[in-house]
Amino acid sequence: MTAMNQVLVVEDEAVIRSALKRLLERHNYEVSEAGTVKESLEKFDMDDFDVIISDLRLPGAPGTDLIKATSTPVVIMTSYSSIRSAIDSIQMGAVDYIAKPFEHNEIIETVSKVVQEHAKEDRPSKPLAEEDEPPIQGMIGSCPQMQELFRRIRKVALTNSTVLINGESGTGKELVARAIHNLSNRQNEEMISVNCAAIPENLIESELFGHEKGAFTGATATRTGLVEAANGSTLFLDEIGELPLEAQARLLRVLQENEIRKVGSVQSKKVDVRLVAATHRDLKQLVADGHFREDLYYRINVMTLLIPPLRERGNDILELADAILQRTCRRLKTPFLHFTQGASKAIAEYPWPGNVRELENAIERAVVLAETNEIGEDLLAIDMEAKRQEANQSADESAPPVAVEPAEELSLEDYFQRFVLEHQDTMNETQLAKKLGISRKCLWERRQRFGIPRKKKQAV
Repeated sequence: MTAMNQVLVVEDEAVIRSALKRLLERHNYEVSEAGTVKESLEKFDMDDFDVIISDLRLPGAPGTDLIKATSTPVVIMTSYSSIRSAIDSIQMGAVDYIAKPFEHNEIIETVSKVVQEHAKEDRPSKPLAEEDEPPIQGMIGSCPQMQELFRRIRKVALTNSTVLINGESGTGKELVARAIHNLSNRQNEEMISVNCAAIPENLIESELFGHEKGAFTGATATRTGLVEAANGSTLFLDEIGELPLEAQARLLRVLQENEIRKVGSVQSKKVDVRLVAATHRDLKQLVADGHFREDLYYRINVMTLLIPPLRERGNDILELADAILQRTCRRLKTPFLHFTQGASKAIAEYPWPGNVRELENAIERAVVLAETNEIGEDLLAIDMEAKRQEANQSADESAPPVAVEPAEELSLEDYFQRFVLEHQDTMNETQLAKKLGISRKCLWERRQRFGIPRKKKQAV
């Protein structure tokens, strides 16, 4: 006789919980119950279950917190049958959702489907180990959110659909784009990558779409744009939210008509380009603010991939840190080092506002400075309290800077913000950066930090 599948029901309303238990038991499931996330974690080992059904809104922690605590598939129930809460749950790693009030057969069908799919994934894991490896070279992820991201990458790579990658700075958006390209039927062609924030605003149309000789002052020869160079391949536009409105209009034509027109040309040329875009900003809000075209937003928002920040990836942080440490030691040709217990604790507790990029930089600095075979907390140079405040501040880009830094540093920030706000209507980005004595990239990064988006010219 085969063992019954184990189901955990987490629901604070006793009547609903009991009804679900009876229903599932009638269909040969073995059911355990809990009223809160806290009770679930205290009473049970989450990995013992085949599926967890949890209400979204519970006393204390929400049901989605169970997703982070286990690799067992979690189905979320919600009385608030809005698309928003359902999408949020799925993006956090839930395998499915059920809106209350629900039909009995809906529950049974959903649980049966999840159990079967999960069992299929588990059974061939050893013989198909190669297929189960993350599709992104250099990216490690064991948490449910990353495993779901890897699954989606494999699926979207097989299509020609436009993909929008959303994630904080340093999470590896270009690595995801490259994985999509390498798994697609365009893999034999070179992927063209463009950081929209790094190209001067007055040159970006020429860089992307090319120009004819004499199209503007300085155009001494005909130039092929990067979109045309990506013909038959993948075009990756990083930080697409920084694209000026005029360039957005030209990009929309590429997506709608599969053709480009060089600056200064009256003729169009057909192109076959697969677009992958990335941003760390809220494009929907940029649309509402008039900085991003609504029709382009809906054109690029076909398939969305969300990369979770490092602080939400649980044990992935230490796994990543060890892998980065070994890779760094090999690259710098130093003896292999290891983290002290204090360093590991600091790595696990630090919020990493710069995500994987910041982790890599901290480890490389520590390897260079290490004088023994151990890396201690001091070599990582992590300021826990200051960085927690900084991470909380940067989480809301629209919030004004919080006075958590010394007065001298704040006066420099005030000067930067006042200067940019006073002169951005009369100076372009290059002129602003030159007057401030910083690079254009540094100017852009500070704009993001202080919540001062670049003003876009309105499309004619």
